Amino acid sequence: MTHIRISSSSAVGERERPEAATITRRAALLRVVTLPLAAVISAELVACSKQPQCTDVSGLSPDDARLRTEIAAYVEQSPDPAKLCAGCMHFTSAGDKACGSCKVVKGPINPGGTCKLFAAKQG
Repeated sequence: MTHIRISSSSAVGERERPEAATITRRAALLRVVTLPLAAVISAELVACSKQPQCTDVSGLSPDDARLRTEIAAYVEQSPDPAKLCAGCMHFTSAGDKACGSCKVVKGPINPGGTCKLFAAKQG
């Protein structure tokens, strides 16, 4: 079996422990492979739990973009949990964790967003 010696600076007078200072090639490769994999999996899990990003308004006319930002004052994340786009009568859902649409404000709409034109769903 091939061993890789990991050297560490030790204070004068300390005895080195060879069993703590060596690592097998298999163990080293396992660490090299699993660390990046764990980071990728963690990032994917965090991304799955987040709300969608509904900020691409490149297809809107200047008037529609102005209505969205200035008049309706649409924001991606509502500061008031009682006024989420998902609970608005104008909102049309496109499914779980997807941008929906609005009957009043053009462009992609985040279910967790809000605007000045919010009207709670009845019933």
